[in-house]
Amino acid sequence: MDPLWQSLQQRLQHVFSDADLLSRALTHRSFSADHNERLEFLGDSVLNLAVSDLLYQRLRQLPEGDLSRVRANLVKQDTLHKLAVDLGLPACIRLGEGEMRSGGKKRPSILADALEAVIGAVYLDAGFIAAQQLVHRLFKAVEINPTMAAIGKDPKTELQEWLQGRKMKLPQYRVVSTLGAAHQQSFDVECEIVELGLCERGIGGSRRAAEQAAAGAMLQTLKNRGTP
Repeated sequence: MDPLWQSLQQRLQHVFSDADLLSRALTHRSFSADHNERLEFLGDSVLNLAVSDLLYQRLRQLPEGDLSRVRANLVKQDTLHKLAVDLGLPACIRLGEGEMRSGGKKRPSILADALEAVIGAVYLDAGFIAAQQLVHRLFKAVEINPTMAAIGKDPKTELQEWLQGRKMKLPQYRVVSTLGAAHQQSFDVECEIVELGLCERGIGGSRRAAEQAAAGAMLQTLKNRGTP
């Protein structure tokens, strides 16, 4: 195994039983067809559950809406990018030549996605408790306080709260297509509210950004319709 990956495992405080999982988690789609996007998808859900549990324990006085806003600030791209840098992921991730030349090792979206993929890999390798403990260690140095709930809502959080306030199911997000070369991709994402029969699309330089754009478009549609 690459010495950089061995050092990473020490920082993660997790030695992989299946080394292929770590290899895949650190592989961008520009490098190989066996890349980290499926692990990123899984890690995103594991991360959200682990952070939700952390906030439920730490911020007992906050209502559900405020907890959602604090969580949104903790799992957003900027926060995950900083955690990925602190963990040393830029030196470990594998990128294609074009992505390397364009500065991919410093790109926030790539590093945030890689961190989610690593979390997903730990989950598959050792189960939820191991992944949860990793998330708690990653966020140990991050200041978490109730005032984070006052920070402006992002479109996904605002849409989620709008639906929950009306006892509706959460929206479904799907990647419709990816556009452009591997080192300069844009994602086309669909946001669907099944109960209202509504679909809107958004495009962004990362899946996360595209989801926010799609949620923003959906909020505008709801506003234009005057939906109560």
